[in-house]
Amino acid sequence: MDDWRARAKLKAIGKAVNWGGTSLPPSRSRQLLRKIIHFLSYQFILKRRRTTVTRVAGFRLTVRPTVFHPRYFLTSKFFANFLAGIDLKGKRVADVGTGSGILALAAARAGAANVIAIDINPSAAITAAENARANGLGTRVKAVGSDLLSALTPRPMFDVILSSPPSFSGEPRDMSDRAWHAGPNYRDIASLFKEARDRLAPGGCLYVLFSTDSDLDLLGKLISEAGFRPRLVAKRSIVIEDLLIYELRLQ
Repeated sequence: MDDWRARAKLKAIGKAVNWGGTSLPPSRSRQLLRKIIHFLSYQFILKRRRTTVTRVAGFRLTVRPTVFHPRYFLTSKFFANFLAGIDLKGKRVADVGTGSGILALAAARAGAANVIAIDINPSAAITAAENARANGLGTRVKAVGSDLLSALTPRPMFDVILSSPPSFSGEPRDMSDRAWHAGPNYRDIASLFKEARDRLAPGGCLYVLFSTDSDLDLLGKLISEAGFRPRLVAKRSIVIEDLLIYELRLQ
């Protein structure tokens, strides 16, 4: 817990974040800016009705409608580049909330023996499978439609679990908006950490990406209740927030 306090005392546009403390509420102008960004992102990216093809982090990706687009949101490339720097050789990996499958592909490229790409959105599962085959990784990356890890047997089956969950609480408008909003009080991902705990092999870990605009106090509580200890391993500052990758290991 002290490690989280030491590493998570970050400031982004005047907002302080502490484990076990209280995050300062964003100013009205910041709340308005976030609403405008979400409105534009939802109208022009999230709810788009056409399939697009793009290149991100060295992968050629087809992105179907309602699937989180890795070209327009920096979280995907940041996380994929982070995975390129760690040794996953021979590891069994799960990517929860895979979207286009970019993190699953990055894990396979980093040496993972096999990767399960998981998403509640059927279009995302199909997209991830297509992109695995298109990038020559179809034999090691398999896609599964599932609400978090619920469709998988709760036994130690993964060495590493990856997740870039929705950063914000709030009721999603539709399936596409579930990439942005995780429900009131993070309802839709609240069980992620306990489900991951039950499926990690001894010595395994979970890598998860949050934003300094996420409710880190509430997420920290969920992480602690699942028995994990977090360690900040990567950070990227952008205009309105910091992107944070944590390594979670059981205490």
